[in-house]
Amino acid sequence: MNDASKSAEISDEQITSGTAVSVRAKLADMAVPGFVAEFTPEEAELAGAFTEDALSLQDAYDSASDTEEF
Repeated sequence: MNDASKSAEISDEQITSGTAVSVRAKLADMAVPGFVAEFTPEEAELAGAFTEDALSLQDAYDSASDTEEF
């Protein structure tokens, strides 16, 4: 497990906390056109805003069809 996935793990304690309830409410409110929700850093992390899901350099090389192997 890499550092990015470790930071993305959310404990059961966080999911049942008041913060999680607040995040769920804010995410539901965001479905209203024109509504602007403000998240604390903790709420944003719990909502998945900082989850690293970019390709690794090796994955990018592997997906390129016009690269040569050396």
